Amino acid sequence: MAKLIHPVILCGGAGTRLWPASRDSRPKQFLKLLGPFSTLQETVRRVSDPAIFAKPLIITNYDYRFLVREQLEEIGADAKIVLEPARRDSAPAIAAAAELLAAGEPGAFILMLAADHVVTAPERFVESCKVAKMAAEAGRIVTFGCVPDWPATGYGYIKPGAALGGVKDASEVEKFVEKPDEKAATRYIAEGYLWNSGNFLFKADTFLGEYAAFEPESAKAVQAAVKNAATDLGFILLDEKPFKAAVQKSIDYAVMEKTRHVAVVRADFGWSDLGGWHAVWSHTARDADGNAHRGKVVMLDTGDCYIASDNKLVAALGVKNLVAVIEDDAVLIADRTRAEDLRKLVEELRKQGHAEANNHARVHRPWGNYQSLDRGDRYQVKRIIVKPGGRLSLQKHRHRAEHWVVVRGTARVTIGEEVRDLHENESVFVPLGCKHRLENLGKIPLELIEVQTGSYLGEDDIVRIEDDYRRKDGE
Repeated sequence: MAKLIHPVILCGGAGTRLWPASRDSRPKQFLKLLGPFSTLQETVRRVSDPAIFAKPLIITNYDYRFLVREQLEEIGADAKIVLEPARRDSAPAIAAAAELLAAGEPGAFILMLAADHVVTAPERFVESCKVAKMAAEAGRIVTFGCVPDWPATGYGYIKPGAALGGVKDASEVEKFVEKPDEKAATRYIAEGYLWNSGNFLFKADTFLGEYAAFEPESAKAVQAAVKNAATDLGFILLDEKPFKAAVQKSIDYAVMEKTRHVAVVRADFGWSDLGGWHAVWSHTARDADGNAHRGKVVMLDTGDCYIASDNKLVAALGVKNLVAVIEDDAVLIADRTRAEDLRKLVEELRKQGHAEANNHARVHRPWGNYQSLDRGDRYQVKRIIVKPGGRLSLQKHRHRAEHWVVVRGTARVTIGEEVRDLHENESVFVPLGCKHRLENLGKIPLELIEVQTGSYLGEDDIVRIEDDYRRKDGE
């Protein structure tokens, strides 16, 4: 029986080139920008054939743990979820996954995927994985080199070398090159270079041997982090102290550009790293004038634009080559072709202290989400949605009181020692300093309006007494 391929999905990026939709608090891999599924969900779905792929292993950070689980539940999928205690780039994360999988199967085939990439031809993707597996069987660390269809300046390139004997569409790698300017990229395409997709397939022991050879101290640190890993609420937690001792380095710099065992598979499965709004525009259906949109948008005498708005009506007149993304708390207006510069803009927003650079107006929690609707001196109004079966922590506040009004569903509320149910159009007052809890025992989402009043309204004014999710105060 053929060995299964173990997908390892890296799910920790911030995606600042898709701001304001993508932010640190909810980056692009969790967003549904191109259809009913996020790129994380599409990545999991792509490796769902149990005859070829084993259960995925997803590596993410502590802040995204419940987002990952929620997105898996939405599509009825299961995966091992491993939590990094610190961001150390891709090489230590991949090494940790390889150590975990090698413990049960030293020669396990590992398919390393990014959670925020797009593949438009999943059948051809699977065929490329089969080819890469044959090359990996021969001891190669295989990268997928995608056939370019335009001179992209945001991707690295690979120059294929001699054909790899016995494996169709697989070659040696003559060299890797960094992101080029447009003139160089045009030349690379003419000379048969491929895009470096940043996705890989290899045997666990092959990769671990090379990582130990080139990064010996980091390899030891990762081994210790895996050996001393713990489990909590079903998550695998790598040990913090040794993992932080690993050098922060990508797989490209740590292994791929040094190893003599690299190979490339020529692939054509409609790949994109969805690196900016130009890429979203190119992957979205466009009208005869080259316009793509999402949400309530009307355009007149407008061409080659991408406009997205979830709630507000947007009307565009007489503009060309623009991106307009309208969120509840932030609006982006940009030249569609300047996706690479958006990261600089986000950095400037951070320098100026704008919280919107990192945080969404809608804040997701393991029990649901909340959104600030209005705020003034000594008051704040929020919309709170609690998913079926969800409940907030038993908590209290030192500086604020709260009023809850149920607008949909039924809420079970704890106020002090009293527990009762509130139905639509009913309300309750939570005095300052009183312990309280909110939960949804129903089968539909619970929606309520919360009015906070007091001298301080920050999220760190939460004292947790009991919590199903074992979070810290203020989290």
